[in-house]
Amino acid sequence: MVAGVIDRWKAAVDAHEPQRVASCFTEDAIFQGLRPYSVGRSGVAEYYDSQPLGLKADYGVLEVRELADDVLLAYLGVDFSFVDRPMISVNLGVVLRRVGAEWLISHYQVSKLA
Repeated sequence: MVAGVIDRWKAAVDAHEPQRVASCFTEDAIFQGLRPYSVGRSGVAEYYDSQPLGLKADYGVLEVRELADDVLLAYLGVDFSFVDRPMISVNLGVVLRRVGAEWLISHYQVSKLA
């Protein structure tokens, strides 16, 4: 479940398709990248639209916990690579929620590693 959602997110990030990235999130998702937070898919799309072309995300799932039926907490390590600058390594916490038959991200919180 976690890999399915995060693989869709990664593919959209790597392809620089902000609307497709946003479709991986719930309509009311809380999103905290490396800038001030937003709520909802439009904020997610705006954030990823502002990212440079060539941005790639590589991740590893570190921990997963079932919080309730249809709700998962996942903790990941993510390396964001760029064409023209050094890679950024972050920790990423996400809450995934099943909406109908689909798992979506309802909370996304990045912590930059020193």
